[in-house]
Amino acid sequence: MERKSKKAWLYLLPSLLFLAAFMVYPLIDVFIYSVEEGYNSASQSFFGYGLYNFSYVLHDPYFIQAVKNTMILVVITVPLSTGFALLISLGLSSIKKLRDLFQTIYFLPYVTNTLAVGLVFMLLFKQTQQSPGLVNIFLGLFGIDPVNFLEGPYWAKMFVLCFYTIWVVLPFKILILTSALASVNQDYYNAAKLDGTSKFRTFTRITLPMISPMIFYLIVTGSIGAFKAYSDAVALFTTDLNAAGMNTIVGYVYDMLYGNSGGYPSYASAAALILFVIVLTITCINLLISKKISI
Repeated sequence: MERKSKKAWLYLLPSLLFLAAFMVYPLIDVFIYSVEEGYNSASQSFFGYGLYNFSYVLHDPYFIQAVKNTMILVVITVPLSTGFALLISLGLSSIKKLRDLFQTIYFLPYVTNTLAVGLVFMLLFKQTQQSPGLVNIFLGLFGIDPVNFLEGPYWAKMFVLCFYTIWVVLPFKILILTSALASVNQDYYNAAKLDGTSKFRTFTRITLPMISPMIFYLIVTGSIGAFKAYSDAVALFTTDLNAAGMNTIVGYVYDMLYGNSGGYPSYASAAALILFVIVLTITCINLLISKKISI
């Protein structure tokens, strides 16, 4: 038995070394950077250890704006994208003949490059001297004044970012939920039909409980993905997100490392750890809620 145990650990050794090198060590390194006060990138020196970096980040207006943008993105896009995906998946499940074709069509945005999709959205919403943008042209048909979506008011820019994020994540959720609906035992539906149960009651009493683990999986992974949003904002508002007021927490970390404010790994590490705590807290809350509902 002991020999088999040693053999198993030997097989696991490459994976453990990989995790230690690319996950455990970076986490430890980030934590060390976050508590080093007055760190100088050029001389690789610092004054001492403390919590000043966290205090600086938490009082930085750019970081506060990034947290606000990220929170709004999570609160709006995660439930809406999951709800839309569920509705579309229910519609696809009722179409037997062309279901595979529609699944492929809906999945295309997911395999398309993020920046390419962002360019399309810029063409739709961006105002120029020659054109008010395709969306504004459409709104003009209903007598609505043109809106500068990408360079105008905050609500307009946030609307475009949320719309874009939902569009990008929707295909994956549709694929997952369509597969989950297909795995539900048909005997439950046959029994409901014999009892004369309405479609709404069948959905709430059979379909929803059966696919609830997958829904919570999408909520948890969607929340984590929204908290890590950065490329979506860059695709729409270019790299100077602070000037546009549309930066995210990950964008703030990047700026502290490589952007116009670059050269401050201690501040970037502190912001990254704050993001880690936020994501961990939200994930634990979602898991606790899912367990209570499943019970």
